[in-house]
Amino acid sequence: MQAMLLHAQGTPLRLSEVPRPSPGADQLLLAVRACGVCRTDLHVLDGELRHPRLPLILGHEIVGVVAEKGAAVERFAIGQRVGVPWLGRTCGRCAYCTRGSENLCDAAEFTGYTLDGGYAEFTLADQRYCFALPGEYSDAEAAPLLCAGLIGYRSLVAAGDARCLGIYGFGAAAHIIAQVARWQGREVFAFTKPGDLAGQQFARSLGAVWAGGADQPPPQAMDAAIVFAPAGELVPQALRRLRKGGTVVCAGIHMSNIPEFPYDILWGERCVRSIANLTRRDGEEFLAIAPRAGVRTEVETFPLAAANEALERLRSGRLRGAAVLVNQPD
Repeated sequence: MQAMLLHAQGTPLRLSEVPRPSPGADQLLLAVRACGVCRTDLHVLDGELRHPRLPLILGHEIVGVVAEKGAAVERFAIGQRVGVPWLGRTCGRCAYCTRGSENLCDAAEFTGYTLDGGYAEFTLADQRYCFALPGEYSDAEAAPLLCAGLIGYRSLVAAGDARCLGIYGFGAAAHIIAQVARWQGREVFAFTKPGDLAGQQFARSLGAVWAGGADQPPPQAMDAAIVFAPAGELVPQALRRLRKGGTVVCAGIHMSNIPEFPYDILWGERCVRSIANLTRRDGEEFLAIAPRAGVRTEVETFPLAAANEALERLRSGRLRGAAVLVNQPD
């Protein structure tokens, strides 16, 4: 099969011929139809997330069709469309797993990081960590739901019942979760890079009641803020815009250092917290909510061989919504 391989961090992916894998007892072999291009892929590529499996096939927003099943697979049928997320496997036995926090499992494995992912024609996935996908979405439209949507949803839940919600960094995750927040009746303030008028207009088109640069004050204090951008300097900025008792949720798997800030912007029972990975329960809840909330994903598609171009477009911020690699038409 063809795959885009990462041989060393800091180098471009290479289009390569590699053996088509065979499924183990609990695994599905999926013919990949679409795979989203996520900022986490950039963090792996650039070496900001260390110690990936190498050589590696990136990609953890996978939409595929079951081509073969392992002997113990019971959940899916040949030809069924399924989604594969970042969380690829956990131990199921540790204290984190048994209390429902499998996202914190020390032995977890991750799609497109410690397990080969979806920048390929075929991929393997553990049946227990795959999702049935809503029929309302095409393959390309469904792909961003599997990380941008899931991590965004977990971040939104962590923001509590905030009625006035700030979102910093209006990319793939933000454009999905802004729609869910509006469906829930929240007010959304969108913060983009200063001067990004197109991004601000995009946010308004998805229901944001205000959009401006991250250096601008919003019209009123916020109950919570989600920081999707991997920029630590945004955390003190967000804290300064919160009401007492508010929460800043850091949603990225990697972020630059948070600069020193005065205690008085944290005082008043304000809180800074992070989001780590996802759980299968997050996936089940969000994939049920997305069609009910009328969530639409805006995607730009690329052929598999153009993965490096898609990554560079993401790096430079020249995308509206999400980039998706597509192998086969719907």
